[in-house]
Amino acid sequence: MMKKHVAANVSWIGYLDYELKQFHGSEYSLHHGSSQNAYLIEEGKTVLMDTVWMPHEFDFLANLKEVMHGDLHKIDYIVANHGEVDHSGSLPLLMQEIPDTPIYCTAAAVQSLEGQYGKLGWNFHVVKTGDELDIGNGKKLVFIEMRMLHWPDSMATFLTGDNILFSMDAFGQHYCCPEMFNDRADQNVMWDEALKYYVNIVNPFAPVLKAKLAELKKMNLPVSMICPSHGVIWRDNPMQIVEAYEKWCSADNREDQVVIAYDTMWNGTEKIAHAIAEEIGRQSPSTRILVYNIADSDKNDVVAEIFKARAVAVGSPTEINDVLSSVSGWLTYVKSMKFKNKRGGAFGCYGWGGGASKVIQNRLTEAGFTVIPETVDANWNPKEEDLAKVPAFVQDLLNDGYKA
Repeated sequence: MMKKHVAANVSWIGYLDYELKQFHGSEYSLHHGSSQNAYLIEEGKTVLMDTVWMPHEFDFLANLKEVMHGDLHKIDYIVANHGEVDHSGSLPLLMQEIPDTPIYCTAAAVQSLEGQYGKLGWNFHVVKTGDELDIGNGKKLVFIEMRMLHWPDSMATFLTGDNILFSMDAFGQHYCCPEMFNDRADQNVMWDEALKYYVNIVNPFAPVLKAKLAELKKMNLPVSMICPSHGVIWRDNPMQIVEAYEKWCSADNREDQVVIAYDTMWNGTEKIAHAIAEEIGRQSPSTRILVYNIADSDKNDVVAEIFKARAVAVGSPTEINDVLSSVSGWLTYVKSMKFKNKRGGAFGCYGWGGGASKVIQNRLTEAGFTVIPETVDANWNPKEEDLAKVPAFVQDLLNDGYKA
């Protein structure tokens, strides 16, 4: 039986996925697996809080039957905080067993669940922020819409009495931690994965998050524990992750760091990248410099570092009056992150005709970067006169008013 005690009459009944390497198709890389967190609340009424991904539906249902001593009809209510398949994938199989059980979710979640699984006549109860559900023993569930964090259908649920916030995709990490709780986890891994998760999943909606955090603060919920849908449960000083989100979604999230990201064809663009890195070290010895060949690097890890950076320099050789496809696709992903308050610069090599640096400048501008006018371009391989442009390029790249 996979049932782990969380607090009082609340248990974790999710799935620890140690072997998972990719998420959202192949859009998100996993270095430490992930967990799909579902919870069971057993008060006067029994509430199932979300399910797990469809590939694990039979394991989940078998475990749930064992936990419920063979009688799934003991489940009085199901809460679907979010319709995405990693949280709802086991619902169709479960609802075959208990088809009339009420499902509490947002109106948008009804659309997403029926859109994915069909109109199966499920007993939906639509809720909005502030709606409550009495579950007995003096405890209630309070529903909080979390629209666009990170789907339109998302919500969180607060359990009174135990003061647990089931936060869905907010405040999570893709981190398979068998110890379950934040005070038992590897702190470096936990915080690295929390930031990576925030940047790749939540940061595109930072303005919405900022408003929602202010709304939550006004609700004055006495949160003693935060149970997200992925990763560790925050029981030791749970508000530390909320405070981190408040910082991350503000404009003041930069560190003294520059990212240089490029791809190269015959190593000329690579030489310029290395020259830029060396010059940053000369002009600003305290600045952390990270150099990535985009074609060989994990894009999720790179954008997490760009999130912390003051500036980014992007390079590509010119190919058919454009950039390499690796750089083009990567820049599209960077644009979707909606970064703010960062400088950008472009560099590269060309043979018969140039153009890549201009393409990069335009793409960085579209992505919200303040783009410097200087470029470092070299015809064929970079020569001394080409590399002589690097100091001015770096000086402008670092001229952002940053103060540690």
